[in-house]
Amino acid sequence: MSEPIQKQPNSYYCLICGVRNEASLRVAFYDVTSAEGQPETLAKFTGRTEHQGYPGRMHGGAATGILDETIGRAINATKVKGEPTTWGVAVELTVRFHKPVPLETELTARGRITGERRRLFEGTGEIYLPDGTVAVSAEGRYMKLDLDQISDVDPESLGWRVYED
Repeated sequence: MSEPIQKQPNSYYCLICGVRNEASLRVAFYDVTSAEGQPETLAKFTGRTEHQGYPGRMHGGAATGILDETIGRAINATKVKGEPTTWGVAVELTVRFHKPVPLETELTARGRITGERRRLFEGTGEIYLPDGTVAVSAEGRYMKLDLDQISDVDPESLGWRVYED
């Protein structure tokens, strides 16, 4: 697996990446290149007690949210910088839980595009335990939308920018 090559933006109040949302998972996302030379999104995060399902374990909905955003952001890793912003909006997501996801442990997730058409893309992703074991995997289909098709809010007002680690 490769090292981060470019950090992606976070926002103030997103449930997954928000830097000012007390309940946020505060996931940091990076554009990376896989060992096979393909563009991917790498996510780094540490679940806290607020994200608990069973004691000491991350809630499945929180893990699903991380994979949804990791795969959805993979469109950013594939485009040329400076192009108009395209966002991946989930239309279908299938999640498989293989192992419990621990809290208070730094973990990673990876997502990539596996197929692309004019308006949709398909992708897969995994959450990895520290030993490299896949804890959760997902595959989904996402609609490609420009931000103005999703919301009329200016991204800068949402704090949408790269925050240093």
